[in-house]
Amino acid sequence: MDGKGRTEGTFRMIGILALAGFAATIPAANWMIGNLGTVCVPDGPCLIPVGFGLSAPSGVLIVGLALVLRDVVHEHFGARGALLAILAGCLLSAFFAPPALALASVAAFALAELADLAVYEPLRRRRLLAAVLLSGVAGAVVDSAAFLWLAFGSLDFIAGNTVGKIWASLAAVPFISVLRVSTKATP
Repeated sequence: MDGKGRTEGTFRMIGILALAGFAATIPAANWMIGNLGTVCVPDGPCLIPVGFGLSAPSGVLIVGLALVLRDVVHEHFGARGALLAILAGCLLSAFFAPPALALASVAAFALAELADLAVYEPLRRRRLLAAVLLSGVAGAVVDSAAFLWLAFGSLDFIAGNTVGKIWASLAAVPFISVLRVSTKATP
C-alpha cells in the first residue's frame, strides 16, 4: 500500500470490473435496440429522445459508456489489454444478437473502439479529460455511421445517435476523473 492508501489489488480489481462491464455493454446495447425505447420503428430500432429534438436507437447510451469503459481498461491494462477487450466485446456481440445486427454491431464496435483508442493513446498522459472526451467523440461518430448504415441501411438517426453517445461519454467523465485520482494509472 502506498502513502495514499492505494493497493495494487484495488487497482487491478477496478480494471477487472471495467473489463467485465465493457464486455457486457455491446450485448446490452443490442438487446436495448430491439426491446427498449419510447417508440420502436417497424423493421428498425427502438428509439429514445436524446435532446435537441433528436432521437436515437436506445442502445446509444450503453455504447457511450463502452467508449469510456474502454479508456478505463486502457488505463489499467495498457493498449494491448484494450485491444484484447475490444476483441472480447466483438465476440460477445456475435453470440448475443441476431446475425444482421451482430455483424453491424461487431463491425461498428471494432471500428469505433479502434478510432477511440487511436485518439486516446497519444493524449492520455498529457490531458486525460481531453483524451476521454475527444476519443469518445471520435468513437461516437465512427460507431454511429458504421452501425446505422450496416444495420439499417440508413443514416437517418446519425445526429441523435452521435449526440446520445457524447452525452453518455460526458456523463462518465467525472467517474474516470475520480478513478484516475483514486488509483494511479500504469505507465
